[in-house]
Amino acid sequence: MIIGREKERRELLGLLDKEESQFCAVYGRRRVGKTYLIRETFNYHFCFQHTGVAKGTLRQQLTAFRNSLLAVGMKCAIPKTWIEAFELLKQLINNAPGGKKVIFIDELPWMDTPKGNLIGALENFWNGWATARREKDIVLIVCGSATSWISKKLMKDKGGLRGRLTNRIKLVPFTLRECELFAKGANLALGRKDILELYMIFGGIPYYWSFLKKGLSVAQNVDQLFFNETAQLHDEFEALYAILFRNPGNYLKVIECLSNGKKSGMTREDILMASKLTDGGTFSTILEELEECGFIRRFASADTAETNALYQLIDNYTLFYYHCIKKNAFTDEHYWSNTFMSSSHHVWKGHAFERVCLQHVAQMKAALGIAGVQTNVCSWFARGSDERRGAQIDLVIQRADGFTDICEMKHSTTIFTIDKDYAKDLQNKIEAYQELSKDKRTLHLVMITTNGIVHNNYYNMVQKEITMDDLFG
Repeated sequence: MIIGREKERRELLGLLDKEESQFCAVYGRRRVGKTYLIRETFNYHFCFQHTGVAKGTLRQQLTAFRNSLLAVGMKCAIPKTWIEAFELLKQLINNAPGGKKVIFIDELPWMDTPKGNLIGALENFWNGWATARREKDIVLIVCGSATSWISKKLMKDKGGLRGRLTNRIKLVPFTLRECELFAKGANLALGRKDILELYMIFGGIPYYWSFLKKGLSVAQNVDQLFFNETAQLHDEFEALYAILFRNPGNYLKVIECLSNGKKSGMTREDILMASKLTDGGTFSTILEELEECGFIRRFASADTAETNALYQLIDNYTLFYYHCIKKNAFTDEHYWSNTFMSSSHHVWKGHAFERVCLQHVAQMKAALGIAGVQTNVCSWFARGSDERRGAQIDLVIQRADGFTDICEMKHSTTIFTIDKDYAKDLQNKIEAYQELSKDKRTLHLVMITTNGIVHNNYYNMVQKEITMDDLFG
């Protein structure tokens, strides 16, 4: 059963109705459900399908390709090159029954081994043969978790594949609402506070949600998935980065810096200083690839996007790994259950809740009644001086209707209370932004909380409040 993905399914099925042959790339974070979506959408009916071999040599890749040809009834020897491999694929297609021929190649980036010339062979197959067929009956769908590879080799290729993609589909993680539907479909008795906590751990990654068991509490499920001796996701972190990046060491240095840095994010210079990596093109590539793969994001400042851009760790699972799994020094099999009320648990919740809010800006805009209003979503910060304390605003929504929403995100197990000290902090942020930013719009303070806000004497400074339920919109 497919949850959501209506737009993506329509686009995939629409490939069958086009007059010309189609070349579609489906990409997105590992475990987000790309393969499942494609297979379910086409009901597993393909003229040919193949999956690349993780960390495989050229010989192993070509052997696996031959085996995929054998699986659909074509007897052949192991090809020596990708040119030969695609010649065999041409023969298979020529001998196939009439109608559209859907070719699905999964994890295409894994097939691109050094000196293998995969891209040259693919270019020859598509430009020199598939698009030249009088029948115009080829639907080629390629897929990959190495989003940076898809971007560079297919979308931004400067060679023969430039502009050849007819469709590109980026599959994003589920929203809170889609995770709620997933839980209902799996007959999991979970309330919204449970779904929110699990989302702060898993994000909207269906693969992780599929491991949840009925009859267990959130804490019991988390313990058995991450902390038990036979935990199914115990080694997920190492596998996640090792499979995506050939040499993940420097990528992980950046990730670790962001996990230990300010929750609001770090500048490029901050990351360089903390990671001790060398500035240059390689470092820029690391940041770009981590962003394209969905682990971090570049969050522009409201004033000077290039100078003050912040990089934030946005992948929920990675954040959970560094704040919780890695800190389980005593390998407590009931770590989550035993630390449920600890201060460290509450710190993590506060941090993770902000990330969830940043992943649901569309839902927040709908709750504010500005879904159709053009906006610029950004952050803002000002360093402290002798005259004023520093100020950091994690989410600023600059609106085309003349208003700017200064958004504060707070996780609380009960109704949140704005006390005297926090009210002063909020007032300092608003005044600093009003005085130091270049934004001349009218300012509104928006509070995003789990359960709402106590209507005390300080509540009047709030123009609008958004609750957890609004994020499920």
